[in-house]
Amino acid sequence: MRILLWHVHGGWTDAFVRGQHEYLLPVNDARDGWGLGRAGRDWPASVVEIPVGALRETDVDVVVLQRPAEIEAVERLTGRRPGRDLPAVFVEHNTPKTSITDAVHPLAHRGDVPIVHVTHFNRMFWDTGRAPTTVVEHGVVDPGHRYSGTLERLGVVINEPVRRWRVTGTDLLPAFAEVAPIDVFGMGGGDLPAALGVGRDRVEPAGDLQTAELHRELARRRVYLHPLRWTSLGLALLEAMHLGMPVLALATTEAHRAVPPEAGLVSNDLDALREAARRYLDDPDLARATGDAARAHVLTHYGLPAFLRTWDLVLAEVRATGTVRPTPLSALERRL
Repeated sequence: MRILLWHVHGGWTDAFVRGQHEYLLPVNDARDGWGLGRAGRDWPASVVEIPVGALRETDVDVVVLQRPAEIEAVERLTGRRPGRDLPAVFVEHNTPKTSITDAVHPLAHRGDVPIVHVTHFNRMFWDTGRAPTTVVEHGVVDPGHRYSGTLERLGVVINEPVRRWRVTGTDLLPAFAEVAPIDVFGMGGGDLPAALGVGRDRVEPAGDLQTAELHRELARRRVYLHPLRWTSLGLALLEAMHLGMPVLALATTEAHRAVPPEAGLVSNDLDALREAARRYLDDPDLARATGDAARAHVLTHYGLPAFLRTWDLVLAEVRATGTVRPTPLSALERRL
């Protein structure tokens, strides 16, 4: 198939475009959010940049929407209305940002564009009204077992930790910094020590690194900490598990499903999480064994092959019928 999608969520797109289709990414002169294209990513040749001005003359089989405004943009740029003239599916990456129990999805009033949630938690929390829904859980491109854990430090990946603050659990970092120094990777972290009122010897902004460098540096840290309160399921958590890191996470949203007991600790008891961090810091062999279990689990449950197989089923169904089945591939089938 020829699949049109914008480059919106880099981590998710990195997995999605590894399939057997041709992926058309709009590009504009500004290379902004409406025309980012490949953005220098090391993606297969089947990922093709299409100037936005050429979309009207471009053959498209299915459009994968990720922002409500893309519905109007597709109609304006292609002359085809998603869900009516062009098979379409909407990927919901996010947890609701409004009143949680009354969160009505922007596409809830439509019945012609099905919604694919990236977690079961999201599907349960969003009020999607008339829209058909299903879940395709994350898949991650395996970076390989990279863990060494030689640095007795905690690794965290948070983009814009100061602006997002309690959403990302940034305010919780000083309590963990009492246990061990923390390196915070990601965009917009330069002012983090000042915002937290701690020294850089306890919380160090480690910068926004390219993927390969991030994986290499993160894997040197003894433990991965995932303090995010309200997120679908951070891909950084799954990537850390792929690297072979022991992980600590808040028991919120979908973390409990992603992290089994043998792979680390998922809890809202901050003292228990801090104590677990101490155990891994003091016992490198325990940390390594826990990280090995984390990697084994994530390869089985969040591996790339199952993710792509599931998306193949969804895309074929959308192209043929304009809708999705509630469960296109059972949990058992995904793990084969």
